[in-house]
Amino acid sequence: MLFDIDGTLVVTGGAGQRAMNRAFHDVFGIPDAFKGVDLAGRTDTSIVGDAFERQGMEADAHNTARFRERYLVCLQDEVPRPGKLICIGLNYKDHAADLSAPFPTEPASFMKGDHTIIGPGDTIELPPESERVTAEAELGVIIGRECRFVAEEDAASVIAGYCLILDMTAEDILQRNPRFLTRSKNFDTFFSFGPELVTPDEVLDVMRLQVGTYRNGSAHRENLVSNMAFPPFYLVSFHSRVMTLYPGDIISTGTPGAVVIEHGDVAECRVDGMGSLTNPVRRRLQGDYSILASVGV
Repeated sequence: MLFDIDGTLVVTGGAGQRAMNRAFHDVFGIPDAFKGVDLAGRTDTSIVGDAFERQGMEADAHNTARFRERYLVCLQDEVPRPGKLICIGLNYKDHAADLSAPFPTEPASFMKGDHTIIGPGDTIELPPESERVTAEAELGVIIGRECRFVAEEDAASVIAGYCLILDMTAEDILQRNPRFLTRSKNFDTFFSFGPELVTPDEVLDVMRLQVGTYRNGSAHRENLVSNMAFPPFYLVSFHSRVMTLYPGDIISTGTPGAVVIEHGDVAECRVDGMGSLTNPVRRRLQGDYSILASVGV
């Protein structure tokens, strides 16, 4: 199922189809209205029109609005808002070498607040407090059910799906002192995810996926998940021994390479078979609070 953070939805996977079937049944009392319908790459609007036609119903504004309102509620049940954002540093040897950093012997994890979240097409704001911000493309693992002490071989059973991530860092702040990690990672707009949540049944082999960091359409660094020091299932198991994981928690599994981004750039994450996540970049000047003003703060 594809989605963006603002709720514009395109359905392709099992989670989206379950939400649509539930919504149609809740509103109109008709079960399995979308059973057997090919949802791949189609917008919810076009699919809903077909569903009404199949049931001999009129897809007028009233019926469509009732369905969509319930559908968004059902979809939230399938794909909750992220809770914890658990990020992994230096999970590829090549990236550790970029930073002249020692390669970790266990996951180098840190956390980001949900205030950092933006969606596809939203603007990454370069803060005046930093003169060197990097964007890092990563594969995200989204937890599907509450779990604790999960064995690595059982990790797949607690994963709701995968998504694309751009994780930003104020690298100059981090380089001044490694204890400034939280500040360097937690400026507003420093975590973008979407536009796809791909359910596990749609990924034949997560280890064969290629993750790429791009800037302005050009590849900066690409690498295979199989070259991670700590692969996704291991990361789920490892962190479940540290803390309880809840539905909607995201583990961002590390980047093949970080690229410096400037005002006017477009940062991009690409993952084989999962599409592309892009965000434009804007420099916010000291005293520029236009974003707050625009939302009435």
